[in-house]
Amino acid sequence: MSILVQKEAPDFTAQAVMPSGEFKEVKLSDYRGKHVLLFFWPLDFTFVCPTEIIAFSDRADEFEKLGVQILGVSIDSHYTHFAWTNTPRDKGGIGKVKYPLIADLSKKIAEQYDVLLEGGVALRGLFLIDKEGVVRHQVVNDLPLGRSVDEALRMVQALQYFEKNGEVCPANWKEGAATIKPTVDDSKSFFETEYAGKA
Repeated sequence: MSILVQKEAPDFTAQAVMPSGEFKEVKLSDYRGKHVLLFFWPLDFTFVCPTEIIAFSDRADEFEKLGVQILGVSIDSHYTHFAWTNTPRDKGGIGKVKYPLIADLSKKIAEQYDVLLEGGVALRGLFLIDKEGVVRHQVVNDLPLGRSVDEALRMVQALQYFEKNGEVCPANWKEGAATIKPTVDDSKSFFETEYAGKA
């Protein structure tokens, strides 16, 4: 498994189903200047996959307020994506989705991000890409394990806090919680407060 963190996100051009229902060619580099949350799912019309796609769509406005573009990718065609969006959620479909669903029928994008399995489907890879096109966070789940939208949002907030303030975010950090000034002397105030009276 390749580690893409701190590397430029591989660019790609592919057909997508847009939130409007229209087909459009999408290029990752077209979103340069915005944060991008790029995630892969194994296959349309399956079981865990619709729950993730719907969960990200239901929270898309929160990401949009932070200037984040969500992009979803699987190895299915844009025609299959379109059919899935036109299948009701209570019938195993995903309904209307608030971000582009990208077709990776050639499997080249999944290969570029090193999430393609020998069987031809992608692992549940998720990549947070900064405004300069650099991967800052990645997580890859096996097929049975759905991802956390809360954690993806937390990572966006942590990255943006660091970018704005230059302070780093400790374990389990949430928006509004204490951060750390990343020098030996300046970090002491955090540790003295956080671990006061603890062995």
